[in-house]
Amino acid sequence: MKIAIVSDTHNNMATFKKAIDWIKKEKIQLILHCGDISSQETIDEAKKYFGNDIKFVKGNADWDLDLPDKIELDFNGKKIVFTHFPEIAKKLVQSGKFDLVFYGHTHRAWDELIGKCHMINPGELAGQFYKPTFAVYDTESGKMELKILEKL
Repeated sequence: MKIAIVSDTHNNMATFKKAIDWIKKEKIQLILHCGDISSQETIDEAKKYFGNDIKFVKGNADWDLDLPDKIELDFNGKKIVFTHFPEIAKKLVQSGKFDLVFYGHTHRAWDELIGKCHMINPGELAGQFYKPTFAVYDTESGKMELKILEKL
């Protein structure tokens, strides 16, 4: 199973929809959003447009949204957690409980191996500071790929 990981859309539905189009074409059934969605309207529109499962956590631009700070998942024995803030992500890595920790906030794509845990930022979809990117993780092979939206 493949999972798409996105972050920091900041209400930019044009780039979010472009990513969702590619994700649907690849038959990916789950998107993890690492926060800074910015509005309930964006959540509702993204869920309707995708038609499959999107899990959202709260970012600093989501102050008025009722979302969890982190979500934990288990795929093929891999413990995964995602959150928005790098400081929280670092603590989750240091807990030793997880194989993969996804986070956002910095808008910068990043993959750091700390011990046996990958701490991964998929970058931003808003295109505010960097080119829009997202990540795809294959739960069976363990392969992680960064996708640059303009190259899809």
